[in-house]
Amino acid sequence: MAEHILIIDDEQNYLLVLQALLEDRGFAVTALPDPETALHFLEESEVDIVITDMKMPKLSGRDVLENVKKNYPYIPVLIMTAFGTIEAAVEAMKIGAFDYISKPFSNEELLLSVTKAAKFASTQRQNILLRESLEDRFGLHKIIGKSRAIRRVLEMVERSAPSRSTVLITGESGTGKELVARAIHYASPRKDEPFVSVNCMAFNTGVLESELFGHEKGSFTGAVARKRGRFELAQGGTLFLDEIGELSQDLQVKLLRVLQERTFERVGGMESIEVDIRIVAATNKDLNKAIADGSFREDLFYRLNVVQIELPALRERREDIPLLAVHFLDTYAQENEREFRGFTPEAMDFLSAFDWPGNVRQLENVMERCVVLADSDLVGVEDLPAEIRDEETQYKSAVDLLPATINLSETLEKIEAALVRRALVRASFVQVKAAEMLGISKSLLQYKLKKYKITGH
Repeated sequence: MAEHILIIDDEQNYLLVLQALLEDRGFAVTALPDPETALHFLEESEVDIVITDMKMPKLSGRDVLENVKKNYPYIPVLIMTAFGTIEAAVEAMKIGAFDYISKPFSNEELLLSVTKAAKFASTQRQNILLRESLEDRFGLHKIIGKSRAIRRVLEMVERSAPSRSTVLITGESGTGKELVARAIHYASPRKDEPFVSVNCMAFNTGVLESELFGHEKGSFTGAVARKRGRFELAQGGTLFLDEIGELSQDLQVKLLRVLQERTFERVGGMESIEVDIRIVAATNKDLNKAIADGSFREDLFYRLNVVQIELPALRERREDIPLLAVHFLDTYAQENEREFRGFTPEAMDFLSAFDWPGNVRQLENVMERCVVLADSDLVGVEDLPAEIRDEETQYKSAVDLLPATINLSETLEKIEAALVRRALVRASFVQVKAAEMLGISKSLLQYKLKKYKITGH
C-alpha cells in the first residue's frame, strides 16, 4: 500500500527529479509548483507525506507547514532548504516539521528521511482509526439489559467473537446493530486493530464503490489522487457494513468475490490487493424476501449469514426499558452538567408501556430531551413527549397506523392483548393489581394471559 506524497517546489527541475526518484521507489507522488494550489489539493485529497521547499513566492514553506500542522496534524512535513539557510530549517523543526533536507541533497539522504516519514504516517493513520473507535469503545458491558432476549444476544456475541466467521446482524432500525458489531470486534482477537464502519445506504452506487475499494488517480473525473478504501483501512481488523441490503447487484458481486478470495482491485486499478479482515454486516431488511424478488444474491446471503444475530425490538424486551432509561438519563445528565434523581413511578409506567417504534435509539433521544427540558431533578409524566404521555394521542396514532381495510375481530383481539400486556407491566407483573387496573377479575385476567400467550413475568 504505497504512501501518497505531495511535493511542493517552485523549481520545476527539483519537482521532476523528486517525482521520478520517489515513484521509482513505489510511492504515489503529486508534484505541484504552487503552494496555494497545493493547499487546495490537500483539502480534497488523501495525502500521507508533504515535502515542501522553504523559499517560494506567495507562500513560504513555513506557511505551508503551519497550515498542515493546524489542519492535518497527522501528516508529517519534510522541509527542503538551500545550503546556508539551516537556521530557518531548525526553526521549522521547532514548530513541527518532521525533518529537513538540504539542497542539493543526496538520493540516499532523501530516501532515508522519506522512509522514516512513511513509517510515521502509517503509525499515525492506524492511531487515528483506533482512537476514533476507542473514543466510544463498545464492549459487551455496553449492551444493557437483563431480559431473556438480550441475554441470548450476549451469548451469541461471546460465542462468535473469537472466530473469523462473518456475522450478519438483523433487526429493526434503532435496535443497536452497530453497538453489537463493535462488541463483537472488541471481544475478538482483532480488538487492537481498526474497526471501520460504512453505511451502504449513505452513498450512491458509484461513490460507495470508491468508498469500499478505493480508487486510482485518474480513474474517473475528480479522482486527482489515489485513495484507499474502507477494505484497506480495516486491514487486520473488522469492517462493519451497515444496511447491507441496499447494495446494488454490481457491488454484491464484488463483495462476494472479496469474501471468497480475500482480494480486490481499486476502482481503475489492475493491482490485486489482499486483505485480512472480518466482515460484520447488518440489515433491517428481510433478505429472504429480497432473494425471492431478485434484489439480493442468494450466494452472497449464505456467505454473510454464517452466524446470524437477531436483535429484538425494544417492545419485545420491556423489562429492559427502565435500565436503559436510567442509563441514558445519567449519560445525558453528565454531558449537560445536571443531576437527576430518576423518574416518577407514573413516568416510568408510561415509558415501559410505550411500544417504541424507533426502538432504543428513540428511547435515547427521549431521554436527552428530558434532560434538556425537565424543570426539576425528577422526570415526571409532564416531561415526556406527547406521543408517550397522552393516551388520546396514542389511541389516534395507533388507529392512524392501521390499514383502511381490517378484520375487526382480529384487530380488537390484538388491541386487547396489548392492553393486558401494558397493565401487567404497569402493575410490575402483579396480576391482582393488573386486573384492578383493567377492571376485571384475576381469573379473567389469567384466562386472557393464557389466551394471548402472555407470560406473567
